[in-house]
Order: sequence, then structure tokens, then C-alpha cells
Amino acid sequence: MHRPPQGHARRAAHYTPGMSRPVPSSSHTAAFDVIVIGAGAAGLMCGITAGQRGRRVLVADHANKVGKKILMSGGGRCNFTNLHCGPENFLSANPHFVKSALARYTQWDFIALVDKHGIPWHEKTLGQLFCDRSSKDIVRMLLAECEAAGVTVRTHCPVEILEVGDRNEGRPHRVRLPEGETTCESLVIATGGYSIPKMGATGFGFDFARSLGLKVHPTRAALVPVTFEGRKLDQIVELAGVSLDSEVSAGEGSFREAMLFTHKGLSGPAVLQASSYWDVGQPMTLDLAPGTDLAGDLKTARREQPKKALKTWLGDRLTKRVAERWCELWLTDKPLADLSDAEVEEIDRRIRHWTVWPSGSEGYRTAEVTIGGVDTDALSSKTLECKDFPGLYFIGEVVDVTGHLGGHNFQWAWASGHAAGGVV
Repeated sequence: MHRPPQGHARRAAHYTPGMSRPVPSSSHTAAFDVIVIGAGAAGLMCGITAGQRGRRVLVADHANKVGKKILMSGGGRCNFTNLHCGPENFLSANPHFVKSALARYTQWDFIALVDKHGIPWHEKTLGQLFCDRSSKDIVRMLLAECEAAGVTVRTHCPVEILEVGDRNEGRPHRVRLPEGETTCESLVIATGGYSIPKMGATGFGFDFARSLGLKVHPTRAALVPVTFEGRKLDQIVELAGVSLDSEVSAGEGSFREAMLFTHKGLSGPAVLQASSYWDVGQPMTLDLAPGTDLAGDLKTARREQPKKALKTWLGDRLTKRVAERWCELWLTDKPLADLSDAEVEEIDRRIRHWTVWPSGSEGYRTAEVTIGGVDTDALSSKTLECKDFPGLYFIGEVVDVTGHLGGHNFQWAWASGHAAGGVV
């Protein structure tokens, strides 16, 4: 079984990106059974599950409060899971990896926990579940469960990993907390990805994994608006604020939901979903009249409403502003009777097969998740334990598992946290 030499493990773990304070080497605190680094959704769930088994658990976070992503998600209402969550809702180099954890802690399990705490919720579209009141209800619930399980949760608590141990050999992990060194039998990395750095997101987990020689898949912003530059932006910028039902495709992904024009490019659920399958240099294709036979409808209208202007007819389907802009840019506004079959087909192509080449995305600043991460081949799909380092676990967003929009990423956090918490 491959392990780095002890000296390597000590050196490699010394990157606390400004998160650690100097502590005298002689300082030593009481040991924990489990230390979870990161007090987000996955970390808190892991701590709760381990604490319920009687383990002495510390969940530590360098930020000033726990669950920051929970608090801001869903417009402050927290889209905490999805009724239809399944393996098909996730991207990973190994699409089968999520099956075990998701099967053993399902959306119904989390809903039962929410109901146990009397938190009112509702379903929006496509199985998405939100709190009726506030995402603070979910954080309070998790902290209450931590307290009941005897879990210690600390903020303003950076952790420096000094040495990776081996639980099978009875050699603990050594870490440094602000007050001194301590040890633990199990160490859980739940530090998330790069998304939304203003909330304290860093690459801590990715850097640590690389230092141990683990493969980390390239990362990029996902579930993120796309941007345009120059003439391409000029063509659509005046439509900022207009939303349309659409089907947006990129790579192997295709999603029908709302699309939104912005001052920088395109956003809305359909675009955010497709962004997970898109990268710079690739196109996106948008159908602005999904589920319709636009060409057939237009030919019928040409016969039945010959004097009606194209711009007016399109305005009833695409909104007046979009119809006017499309006629200015690519179509000729004329009475429907004057449209040739070739022109009808061109109109259909411009509206139902609108291909764009975004120049980029809004990046981690607004991305809901980070795609890529720690290679799942390095981890047990049942426990999230690192195969080469017994007693070391990676859970949540730091792993190469990325969910679709709509509560799936939270369900992965709950499920992976529960899977690790059941064995740490």
C-alpha cells in the first residue's frame, strides 16, 4: 500500500493558506476521535453521524460562521434536496461512484430529519424543496443535532495538518489547532471547492490531496452564468432582464428551464445547468421555442394571418423585446404572406437552434459549485475513506462529484457526510 514517507507527509500538509496561527510546539490539547475540517453541509452531517455513534468529534472551520453556503442558497430559502435525486443527476469521472452513498442516505432520510425539527418546506419546480421561512432553519437544525450528539463545533478555528497517520496501524493523525497540537484517529476533509471565495472558500482540500500524491481532476466553475465580449455582447445586452422558457444544450447536457439575458451574457437555470457541461472554446445551443413546431406553426400562420407582421407574430412567442431584437439582427420583418419557405426555415434555425460561443463565465465569484476534485478512484464509494491512507476521508464538494442544479449538491453533501460519519 503506497504511503509517502513520514517526512513528506509532514511537509506536504503545511499549507494553511493564511489560516494557521503560530503555536509553541510543546503545546498539546486533548485528543479527539474524529476531526472534521469544514463546517459546511457535508462536514456537519459527518460530525452528527459520528457523534451519534459515541465518537468524540470536533468540526472545525476557519470562517466566522458555519454553513455559509447553506445560508445563502436558494435565495436564502435553501434548496436542501430534490425529490428526484439519483445518480443520473451527477457528473464525475466515475459516474457509478455516487450510487452507494446516495442509496444509503436518501432525500427521504433528509426530509424526515427536516420534518422531525418541524421546519416547514415546499416544492417548487422539478422536485426542488425549499424552506418556507429561511435557510437559517437548516443551519439551526444541524447545530441542534450536533449538540444532541455531543459534537464540538468551532468557528475561527483553522487546522494545520502536521502528519497523516494510519488508523490500521494505530498511528493517529497529528494536527495543530489555534491552541496547540492534538491528535485524532479519523480525519475528514470537508473543505469544499473554490466557489464563492468571499465566503472563505479556498483550495485547501485540493492542495492537501495533491501533497499526498492523490490525483485531483482539473477544476472549474460550474452552475455559473456565461459571459460574452465585444460584438457578441452588444447584440444581446439590451435584453438584460428578459427571461424565456428555453432548452439549452452544451456537450452531453441539455436542460429545459428558464433562460435569462444579463448585462454580461446569459444566466437562468437552463444556462447554469448547461454550464457544467461547457468549457471555454465550446458552443452552447439554445432553443427559444422548445416543444414547438415553429416552422410548421409559421407556415400555418402565413396562410391564416397573411397580413400579420413577423415581429408581431414572434412577439407572442418570444416576448416583444426579443422578437424586435431578432428581427433587427438576423430576420427581416415583413408580412407573413411574404415569407418564402427558405425564410421560414431560417427563422426556425435562428430561434430554435441559436448557437452561441461564450467567451467565458462569471467564474468562482458566482459559481454555485466547483466541478472536478479529488479522484474517486482514490476513495471507497461506501465510506469515502482514502484507500492509501486509512482513517483519512474526503467528502462533499472537494470530491470529483458535481450535482445538477436544484438541491442535488446538498443531497450529495448529506449522503457523503453520512457515509463517512458512519465509520470514522
